[in-house]
Amino acid sequence: MHKVRQELRGSGELLCGKNTLIRRAMTTFFSSLPYLETLMPVVRGNVAFVFTNDDLKEVRNKIVSNVVSAPARAGAIAPCDVIVYACNTGMEPGKTSFFQALGIPTKISRGTIEIVSDVHLIKTQSKVGASEATLLNMLNISPFTYGITVLHVYDQGALFSPSILDITEEAFIKHFMTAIENVSSISLALNYPTIVSVTHSLINAYKDVMAISIASDYLFGATEKIKDMLENPDAYITNVPVSTVAETVVPQKEESEEEDEDEDMGLSLFD
Repeated sequence: MHKVRQELRGSGELLCGKNTLIRRAMTTFFSSLPYLETLMPVVRGNVAFVFTNDDLKEVRNKIVSNVVSAPARAGAIAPCDVIVYACNTGMEPGKTSFFQALGIPTKISRGTIEIVSDVHLIKTQSKVGASEATLLNMLNISPFTYGITVLHVYDQGALFSPSILDITEEAFIKHFMTAIENVSSISLALNYPTIVSVTHSLINAYKDVMAISIASDYLFGATEKIKDMLENPDAYITNVPVSTVAETVVPQKEESEEEDEDEDMGLSLFD
């Protein structure tokens, strides 16, 4: 708690106290600050308030980054899984029966107890037994961490989930643009002009006017050319010169049949 106070110095104030006193103090301000009533249901258990005007995401990171390792205590509820990994414990062989009672496979190596394989000792949300707590303390293992967790974000009378702080600016802009597109689509479907749909409505109306103008031969400047293009499409065909591709003809070499002639080696037997 003191580390969190130091981290928040200059950017926020951490306030905690008894829940009854907090509720009583909040009740006295209901007449002038009625939106404080939304905070009453969350004042339960070990709660604290952080007041800040800085960036909420940065303040949240300062709070959750300060955690303290804590040993396992008998009867406590495990907030996470606890796994004892294979290792040499350095304990004397006389404590082998203690490991056997917990179902942990061991062997004697160089006069000390060695855990042969990994063991899932405690499961999440299960109660820590006395034997498990004693074993973890003997192995100098502090499996749990304790710190302050952000449960709610409060702003201008509304409570939000802390996951809202993970939304990036790019994601917010994307959702905002999607909402604008949906509003525009609904407005066009209902023929109800809005700021986001009036541009599309004007374009669609202009297209309808042009279609009626061409169909009724009641032309104006913008439709005269379109009408002429529909009636004389050949006049608007651009003459593109056909590029002649020079074909290179490779003359085929005629293979002359060479007759095999016997060369006179001067060894004729009939001379």
